[in-house]
Amino acid sequence: MTDDDAIEVSIVAPSLNESLTIGDFVDWCKEGLAAAGVRGEIVIVDSSTDDTAEIALAHGARVLKTPRRGLGRAYIDAVPTLRGKYVIMGDCDCTYDFRHLGPFVERFRAGDEFIMGSRFRGSIERGAMPPLHRYFGTPITTWILNVIYGSRFSDIHCGMRGITLSALQRMKLRSQSWEYASEMVLKSVHMGLQTAEVPIHFLKDRRGRLSHHKRSAWYSPWTAAWINLRAMFVNGANFFLFKPGLVLLALGLALVVPLTFGPVTLGPITLSIYWMLLGLSLSILGLQCVHMGILAKVFFDVRGVESAKWLRIFSYNRSMLVTAVLLLSGVFLAGFLVRDYVAGGLRLAEIQAISSYRAIAGLLLIVASFTNFTFTLVLHAAHATMGRE
Repeated sequence: MTDDDAIEVSIVAPSLNESLTIGDFVDWCKEGLAAAGVRGEIVIVDSSTDDTAEIALAHGARVLKTPRRGLGRAYIDAVPTLRGKYVIMGDCDCTYDFRHLGPFVERFRAGDEFIMGSRFRGSIERGAMPPLHRYFGTPITTWILNVIYGSRFSDIHCGMRGITLSALQRMKLRSQSWEYASEMVLKSVHMGLQTAEVPIHFLKDRRGRLSHHKRSAWYSPWTAAWINLRAMFVNGANFFLFKPGLVLLALGLALVVPLTFGPVTLGPITLSIYWMLLGLSLSILGLQCVHMGILAKVFFDVRGVESAKWLRIFSYNRSMLVTAVLLLSGVFLAGFLVRDYVAGGLRLAEIQAISSYRAIAGLLLIVASFTNFTFTLVLHAAHATMGRE
């Protein structure tokens, strides 16, 4: 048995009834470790009902028997048992060529913490990837993730990838199924891991073996795509909130502020109170999006940088002072309409009166004061709950 201190690489692969390929896979891993000049271990996380585990043991792998709970869960179960400094993971169906581990080891030793294999930068054997996956599913979902997270991956669904054990432990993966792949990629971005891509060879399934998608149902690839998108959207919620919110807020204020003291005429167009009401709606929606976007940044801030920045900007004392100023200013502007209302015998004579414009601006300030107050409370509550210094 290899001493724990001598193990540099842990190869981890989930298995579910892979008796056809598991023996060759373990042999490939041994060959790849030897060719890369590293000492390692091969860990098979097995949920099979056939003799996959026995074959893997006979070929020299360690086997962790687990209930069948999903692909992501298999990797989560394996983390506490790993002994290598670096982790290389992938499928044990011999579609990923584990005889070539050198590029991963080289990138690890160069200081990279997360290494994605890329089938598109390497080679794809004829018939290895269905056209739907190769030309539509994988490119589209990879593009979506890159847009949301500002990353530059070429193949986010490649099952062969590497990560340092330290980063994997800090990553605290939670996905139980196919979406673990996207969660790992997006968390690598959130964590600011030093990342690289290496080309890999993707081989077609051996004769007589059905992929897990084909074993399930015709809609399995679509289900996998949907849950991967869910992981991207949930963990990338800020993309849909903060910057769009700033745009909406700016457009809203551009309508509200100039109209505070009455209608504005621009050539043939007169901006009246109805435009101001549109600006009020855009401003409130934008402000809500900005606040939720900041909270999303804080919730997924692994390094604590974003949290520290927004807690500094929205320090409790300063934010409460801003809330008070906004509230008093809003009440002051709304007071002009109240004055006219009382003077008119508790009737509003003209909706287009200047006091109506001022009241709308005041209403925006009152709403902004309330949302700023509640946002500040939630921001600091999140900080306290998450236990950050």
